[in-house]
Amino acid sequence: MIERHYFRDRLLKNFDFNLDFCIPNSVNSWEILYEVPELPPELEQEIIENPWETKSDSFYFVEDKLIMHNKAEYSYAPFD
Repeated sequence: MIERHYFRDRLLKNFDFNLDFCIPNSVNSWEILYEVPELPPELEQEIIENPWETKSDSFYFVEDKLIMHNKAEYSYAPFD
C-alpha cells in the first residue's frame, strides 16, 4: 500500500507499507501507526484556514498490480 498526503499541490508525506499475506475469504485487520511530519506553524494555520484542501491518495497493490485507489479530503477547521 502506498499512501500520499497533500496540501494543495504540496506533498506533505509519502508512506509505503508492506502488508503480510492474508488467507483468501478470511477476515483480517491491521493497525498501522505512523508519524506525521512536524509542519511549520504558518503551514498548519493555512491548512486550518483552507478546509478540504488537504487530500490523500491510497493505492493498494496485489502482486504489483493496482487493485484499488482511494481518495480522501480532510478538514482541520474547528467545529462551530
